[in-house]
Amino acid sequence: MQDLKGLILSGGTGTRLRPITHTSAKQLVPVANKPVLFYGIEAMATAGIDDVGIIIAPETGEEIKAAAGDGSRFGIRLTYILQDAPLGLAHAVLTAEPFLGDSPFVMYLGDNLLQGGIEDLVAAFRASEPEALILLTPVPDPEQYGVAELSDGAVVRLIEKPSDPKTDLALVGVYMFTPVVHHAARAIRPSGRGELEITDAIQHLVDQGHRVEPHIVRGWWKDTGRLEDMLAANRLVLDTIVGSVDGELIDSRVDGRVVVEPGARLERSAVRGPAIIGAGARLTDCYIGPYTAIGEGCSIENAEVEHSILLAGSVVCDLDGRMESSLLGRNVRIGRDHRQPRAYRFMVGDNSEIGIL
Repeated sequence: MQDLKGLILSGGTGTRLRPITHTSAKQLVPVANKPVLFYGIEAMATAGIDDVGIIIAPETGEEIKAAAGDGSRFGIRLTYILQDAPLGLAHAVLTAEPFLGDSPFVMYLGDNLLQGGIEDLVAAFRASEPEALILLTPVPDPEQYGVAELSDGAVVRLIEKPSDPKTDLALVGVYMFTPVVHHAARAIRPSGRGELEITDAIQHLVDQGHRVEPHIVRGWWKDTGRLEDMLAANRLVLDTIVGSVDGELIDSRVDGRVVVEPGARLERSAVRGPAIIGAGARLTDCYIGPYTAIGEGCSIENAEVEHSILLAGSVVCDLDGRMESSLLGRNVRIGRDHRQPRAYRFMVGDNSEIGIL
């Protein structure tokens, strides 16, 4: 098999993560202080795939280009491919055809996280040379995903978000294809939601007698499209970190696996890992609980934060209760207002959610 190329889809609008994604691409929301997109790029690089195309949307493409650059920081070459409208994963494949040419390729959804990377999967694809290799994992809510039905270990049917799923095997956001998938994508028609579904293209391959191999994922996989999924992914990644303290601790302590990045300063504070404190953050008279990622330049004073993600520049101060299971965007400020009369005062964007003690 000739050298594989990579295709990362990073064009979605992220409606389920608003208001964060009103101002930032969903693939750049950080997990453990690293943009979700970078995990996919690193997985490609580790698997030896050094020529990678990234599908981008007009609204967020420039931001993604600025973040990932030309790929040299990852040891690969990145090419950006504009998809004018979100018309489906199979449409994205067709949009990328000039880049992919006649190369086999790995397609990776840019807002997905897969434990253990894709090295073993790429090796299996190279060894058995099917027309397609799809990743599957059991899920409790298969009606929310593309679902596969197997017979004697072979894929026989794929359905996108079935109302009455026959199995609990959902398609994970990583696929491997030979160039025949381009013909399949051209042969199908848009679904009821107006998209060219990759499940329909794979079903076309099955119907035409092409070999489609399933691979059951044994580790965890996360689609980070919702708040609860972001927090779960953050928790899973933080569980793998190795502690290191490169910042300054003044009358403070860290327990367990905690990363304190350079320039961070902790005064009279306690951090219980796993947790990560970003570069230049300032923590004063506070407690940071497990599974928390504090972005660079954040400031936390006289407050408790646990199981949360704070993006760069956010400020949390003077809270009577503990803030938990929260995702704060960049430069958000949460604190107690001491002016009279005492009242709640908010400036909140569209699609926000606030829970009050």
